[in-house]
Amino acid sequence: MPELLEHAGRHYAVQYVYSLPDDAWCVELSEAVPLPAGPGEGAGRPDALTHRAGRVFVMAMVPDEDPAAEPTVRIHGDDEHVVPYAVMRWFMDHVADQVERCRVAFALAEGEPDGVG
Repeated sequence: MPELLEHAGRHYAVQYVYSLPDDAWCVELSEAVPLPAGPGEGAGRPDALTHRAGRVFVMAMVPDEDPAAEPTVRIHGDDEHVVPYAVMRWFMDHVADQVERCRVAFALAEGEPDGVG
């Protein structure tokens, strides 16, 4: 399930997907797309999901097998996307958290007791 943010009347989504070929977590930013209204699970609840992730336009690759591998950011799209500063900060906070989680997990797997090298 994506994490959603509303900013200046637009909705954005961050979601996490694992890429086996890259041995990396992909943290994806997209503009969120409204879900169709109607009956269904959660309909009428104030906490019901109202949007889903749309087409990805920024993706960060966070390697989790090699702590020396540098995380990277990829920009996608055939058209221009204007990303407000606050939204990019929100996305990069998610990326930084994922980098930290991967590095701590790797350190723990290597037997470092506090998870920090």
